[in-house]
This record gives sequence, structure tokens and C-alpha cells, in this order.
Amino acid sequence: MFGRKKNSISGRIDTLIARSARLQGDIEFSGGLHLEGHVIGNVRTQQGEAATLWVSEQGCVEGCVDVPNVVLNGTVNGDVHARDRVVIGATARVNGNVHYGTIEMALGAQVSGKLIPMTAAPASGAAPARDAQPAGRPLAAEMPPAAVDALFDARRSGT
Repeated sequence: MFGRKKNSISGRIDTLIARSARLQGDIEFSGGLHLEGHVIGNVRTQQGEAATLWVSEQGCVEGCVDVPNVVLNGTVNGDVHARDRVVIGATARVNGNVHYGTIEMALGAQVSGKLIPMTAAPASGAAPARDAQPAGRPLAAEMPPAAVDALFDARRSGT
């Protein structure tokens, strides 16, 4: 009933970058890319292209990732933009922000940055919901941890 699939993102692998490979420069791909090596540069797909990036435990990207679907078990030193889905495994390390459509994160994963949901742009031209925040009141994600704790304590005590 509440079982989970072992691999929540499936697809074929068209390109493999082996563990002993070290690439310097940007990579643009389509289909599926499995990374076990080291990339110094950005990894992306063409806008609107359906693609998946798998980064193994030994894999590392030193640059930004802009791919619709990402399964991360290795390291990314840069921002991740996964407009459809990102799965961050227990051995994953992200030193940057994660922009996501849907996110799944395992216990033990480390993200040194913000988790930022990617929402569809409003069709009517209205401002996004983030801008609807009353002036002078920052979002909890933008507040220092001590201020967030104080806010929650005040709400619990009814003041």
C-alpha cells in the first residue's frame, strides 16, 4: 500500500562518463546521462528537452546542473535546476541551491544551500505567490534560525 519503487526515475542511459574520466567544459545532452567521473563545467539539456542525469556516488559536477530529472548520489558544487523531479540520495552532497519541481530526499543527504520550488509562471500575468507576502514580513526561509524559533514560540504561546 505504501511501498516505494526502488528507482523512482526510470529511463535509458544514452551516455556514460566512466569513473576514471575527467571532463573540463560544459556538457549538453539529450536522453540519459550516467556520470561516474568528474565534470568541471555545467551540465544541461536544451530547453524543453526530456532528459535524465544520474550522478553515482563517485560522480562529481563542479558547475551548475540544469536537467529536467536528476538522480543524485554523488557531489554537485553548484546549483541544481530540476524542473520536473530531483531525487537526492543518502550519499549526495550539494554545495549550492536546489531548484525543483518535485523533490525526494533520503536521510543522510547534505544540501548546503536553499531548497527552492519551481512553480509554473502564472497565466494571467499575476505576481507569483512569493510576492504576495505582506510587506515588512520576511519568509521563514529568509530569516535567521533564531528568529524563526522565536516566531514559532510566540505563536505557540498565543502572543
